[in-house]
Amino acid sequence: MASPSPALILPEPPAELKQLSARLCRRLSDSIASDGPMPFSRFMERALYEPGLGYYSAGLHKLGAEGDFVTAPELGPVFARCLAQQVTQLAAHIGAYQILELGAGTGALVADLLQALDAPALPERYLILEPSADLRRVQQQKLGEALPDLHDRIEWLDEPPTTPWTGILLANEVLDALPVERFRLAGVQVEQLCVIEANGGFAWTTQIAPPPLDQAVRQALGKGLAQLPDGFESEICPMLPAWLQAVTSSLSRGSALFVDYGYPRSVYYAAERRMGTLICHYRHRSHADPFFYPGLQDISAFVDFTALAEAADAAGLRMVGYTSQAMFLLASGLEAQLAELAGLPDRQRLARAAEVRELTLPSAMGEKFQVMALARNLDLDLHGFELLDLSHQL
Repeated sequence: MASPSPALILPEPPAELKQLSARLCRRLSDSIASDGPMPFSRFMERALYEPGLGYYSAGLHKLGAEGDFVTAPELGPVFARCLAQQVTQLAAHIGAYQILELGAGTGALVADLLQALDAPALPERYLILEPSADLRRVQQQKLGEALPDLHDRIEWLDEPPTTPWTGILLANEVLDALPVERFRLAGVQVEQLCVIEANGGFAWTTQIAPPPLDQAVRQALGKGLAQLPDGFESEICPMLPAWLQAVTSSLSRGSALFVDYGYPRSVYYAAERRMGTLICHYRHRSHADPFFYPGLQDISAFVDFTALAEAADAAGLRMVGYTSQAMFLLASGLEAQLAELAGLPDRQRLARAAEVRELTLPSAMGEKFQVMALARNLDLDLHGFELLDLSHQL
């Protein structure tokens, strides 16, 4: 079920993984047969998080060379070492503090960040909110080996803290995995894109958007709705405000740093982006077919950073910085990392240079990835945003 479209050239998964996907597809098919067309947000949620079968719930290689994509911390230590400069500034201002990381991947960021921090800047505790039991096991093994002297500071959580805490929340490539609704404009009518069964797999269908989605889309697009072409498709994340409130409500004082691929709203909903921003990752190939073996690939959407700023305001947070990843890293000590290249062995120097290029070039992560800082009860200009301020674009 759910084989790729003819236009896609993707490697076939092994038989045992096809069986895993088939089990998930049967569950999705049963739900569609019972309840009718499935809103894409529900399809995405289940494809990613269905217990035991979803992409982030099953025991699959997701990150790194053997997985489906590579995040900035997986490339090497540069990202974490630059981030450590920003964390050090915050630590000096806040005093005793904790770090809460949302979704820690393989644990690469935890390991490199804690190793890069000087002793006075180390957090009292490093909390990891990780929904994937598989990734949690990977993290525990990696960090037990990499940080034997600091491992007792690390704690895994099943839900966001409920008691007040002071410190720094880190979320690298987390927002893009929040389930989104997909919509289409038929003139000035807003339609909801849903999922049905077709030809032994899944396919798109449309229905009139329910009032909450219709209102959310019209509010986001504003007067620009009338200027968008007929058939324009895109995404919106209605759950973002409630999610942000849930993960930050107990942060009594400190900052939340979000790094992800995305745009300000005026760019996100530009007419030339008429098919939206949905992107899937499978074996280091990017494509736009979310129905390719559900459960075996990552499904994500670019982030509307204007929506994040609005959600922050509703959650009692203040937006204190917004810039590109390249400019954030340059403002956070990247030049010092470059200065070290000359002293490295040839192979390590070449690998580190390639890492820096991937992190900073506009054609790679440099401009596609954005960084936003939110704050609560914190009066501090963060130096990671000193070189370029993009907040006027929000």
